[in-house]
Amino acid sequence: MPYRPTLSIPRPSVLLPTALLSIVGALSLAACGGRSVEPPAAPLANAYQLILVTTPDWDAPAGTLRSYERLADGGWREVDDAADVTVGRSGTAWGRGLHPQQPGDAKREGDGRAPAGAFPIGIAFGYPDQVRTALDYHAMQASDYCVDVSGSPLYNRIVDTRDVGEDAVVGSTEPMRRDIHRDGDERYRLGFVIEHNADGTPDAGSCIFAHLWQASDVPTAGCTAMAPSRMQALLGWLDPQLKPVFVLLPQAEYSRLRDAWDLPRVPGA
Repeated sequence: MPYRPTLSIPRPSVLLPTALLSIVGALSLAACGGRSVEPPAAPLANAYQLILVTTPDWDAPAGTLRSYERLADGGWREVDDAADVTVGRSGTAWGRGLHPQQPGDAKREGDGRAPAGAFPIGIAFGYPDQVRTALDYHAMQASDYCVDVSGSPLYNRIVDTRDVGEDAVVGSTEPMRRDIHRDGDERYRLGFVIEHNADGTPDAGSCIFAHLWQASDVPTAGCTAMAPSRMQALLGWLDPQLKPVFVLLPQAEYSRLRDAWDLPRVPGA
């Protein structure tokens, strides 16, 4: 059986009412909440849920996603089947997250690479008013943008132009309602934030999400994309009280770091 730590609030996989969403609708949302503390050597130490994506190598634009729950003995149990995902069109590069700094190329704004490493999972977002998830869900509006302009004080934040003004998002390429601003694009209809570059370090990469794919063979600008059915399953399963962590690693780095990071053994690896 998966291990459930003692929690004071029961797991609430419920539909979030529109009235609740309106309370937070006017917030300036951090795409990655501020963290300035040096990350621990074991980034999964406090995690009871894990999403693990492995790719064949640093330049691969696709990979495999697996989900795990922590067991009472400290091990991991895989839940659901492995699923195909697409990642950055240029592959991956080291991101800024829960893990210590690693040798190798670092993620940069506009490089087309998905950030490798271990990251907290943030809010869920999408087009519907309500979604079945225990994550903090925000229904995106036409006025919501994620700021990917490195010189902006709002860099790597989801903001509402009704609060910050239209000038604050000039030059941003990330409207959160792509269906409205990008000719019916459905990729952000469901997703969640991967909290990369939490402190908003300039040019280190921004607006990193898990979201729906355009097609199974179409990579992203740096996010992780998947089929709608898998996204729906993940949103229904993820529980913020269980401190879920998202890990993305090329196969060689997964093999190097598996024991040190307390990662589960991937079949065949």
